[in-house]
Amino acid sequence: MNNRPIIIVWGEPNSIFSEIFLKTIKKYKNKKPIILIGSFKLFKDQIKKLKIKLNYKSFNLIDKNLNNLLINKINFLNVEYKYKKPFEKISSNSNKYIMNCFILAFKIIKQQKIAGLINGPISKKYFLQKKFKGITEFISDHYKLDKYAMLIFNKSLSVLPVTTHLPIEKVAKNLNKSSIISKSLLVNAFYRDFLFKKPKIAVCGLNPHCENFFKKISEEKKIINPAIKFLKQKKISIEGPFPADTIFLNNLRKKYDVIIGMYHDQVLTPIKSIHAFKAINITLGLPFIRISPDHGPNFKMIGKNSSSPESLLEAIKFLDKKK
Repeated sequence: MNNRPIIIVWGEPNSIFSEIFLKTIKKYKNKKPIILIGSFKLFKDQIKKLKIKLNYKSFNLIDKNLNNLLINKINFLNVEYKYKKPFEKISSNSNKYIMNCFILAFKIIKQQKIAGLINGPISKKYFLQKKFKGITEFISDHYKLDKYAMLIFNKSLSVLPVTTHLPIEKVAKNLNKSSIISKSLLVNAFYRDFLFKKPKIAVCGLNPHCENFFKKISEEKKIINPAIKFLKQKKISIEGPFPADTIFLNNLRKKYDVIIGMYHDQVLTPIKSIHAFKAINITLGLPFIRISPDHGPNFKMIGKNSSSPESLLEAIKFLDKKK
């Protein structure tokens, strides 16, 4: 097990992150060093507000050069943030702070090899301001990637939407053969290179029962089938298209490692019903592994001390076990 650090960007300061992070490190003893980037003062104030006991000896304040990095502590890289109350309403006021946290993380990644990057929950509405569809696209744009994908990962079954955060009316117009092919190749490479296995992939159709009676040629015949045929020629273990209303049935889904869907809710709704918070969001195509817990800031749960840390816990475990 190497000592490449796990970098964690706090994300939205007005979120459940401080709660789920502290719950996570109390449940799991990490082997790799963790660098947490965010406001240490805010972290302490939020934990006090939540009435959670904080062991300050577990934390180590470090500088930007990482000179005093420790393996057996949570290494806190402080980023200044002005606030009036420990928890405030989510708004664009935190945008500069979140960006500064990401900039620090990107600088560290440029300087040394890491186990991976985890970002806490972030409000797409306020932070992205319609410039990107999601944090996957935001980070991919920073690294000037043309080909990337969002994998919701669990070792028993993962899903990947070909289109991500699009209104349903725009999905069909944004589907194309090359996108299905590139994302399928990315997921195949991820399983091969990081999990050392050849994944069995199932592909959903777009339309109910994989048919469209209102068009001369359906998306299945025009786009999805040709993509699957091409991938099979490349020796990818892939089958479909399958109707989305049956592929997640227990006897069918157990045959596959990954189910690729045409749009966000087509595959994320069933996978969250199956795994709840024991799935993590992995960006494929980056020169490092980036993971996000599979939930948002969840402002309604702030201060209740009842949020589940499972997704963040799974994210840290995944990187901690990675060789």
